[in-house]
Amino acid sequence: MIPAGRGNVCGNLPYTADEKGRIMTKRDDLRSVKKTLRREILAKRDALSIQQQEAAKKEITKKILEHSWCREAERVLAFASYGSELCTDQILAETLWTGKMLFLPKIVGDEMIFYRVKDLCELQVGYKGIREPREGNEPFGYGRTEGTSDAINEKILMLMPGVAFDMERGRMGYGKGFYDRFLADKPLLASRTIGIAHACQLVEKVPCGETDIRPAQVIFV
Repeated sequence: MIPAGRGNVCGNLPYTADEKGRIMTKRDDLRSVKKTLRREILAKRDALSIQQQEAAKKEITKKILEHSWCREAERVLAFASYGSELCTDQILAETLWTGKMLFLPKIVGDEMIFYRVKDLCELQVGYKGIREPREGNEPFGYGRTEGTSDAINEKILMLMPGVAFDMERGRMGYGKGFYDRFLADKPLLASRTIGIAHACQLVEKVPCGETDIRPAQVIFV
């Protein structure tokens, strides 16, 4: 596990030239580097055997359910795993079984909204084939009540997916920036985020931009 460090926003990459020697802007360069790295890491993740996936599922379930942030949380924001992502099904089921409030994301246009889920059977196939809650469910509400910000902070947890992570908690998602935008104005929630990933998703350095948010911790299995 990579513990919380200083700061939640990644740094910048310098200007570079492309293969033809043309100067690329920071934004163009960042997108190009991320696209290449994303393709490489997803290929490694997709190549994991069923046995490796199953072992990773059991290990991440144990680590999350035993984590103090999870035990203390009253509200859990998680995600329904898709494809070769670490399987979160047992984590979601246990969260509901213990009586915690579970919220899962739904993509609405360019926005990611978390809705409460009371039964995993109610999930529907949505954005890019990912299981999502119904839009009419209770939405997650973020805000602080005067004098209780610490209590709010201590009773919430978010699990974050991702394509690649590094030892400084740098995170690269799937390219749409949904989590970065969602967490940008939610510092208390951002301080209780855990990125979860297969060991093959650990890279030396994640290329990060100014708006990329680091999870507070990252757990590899």
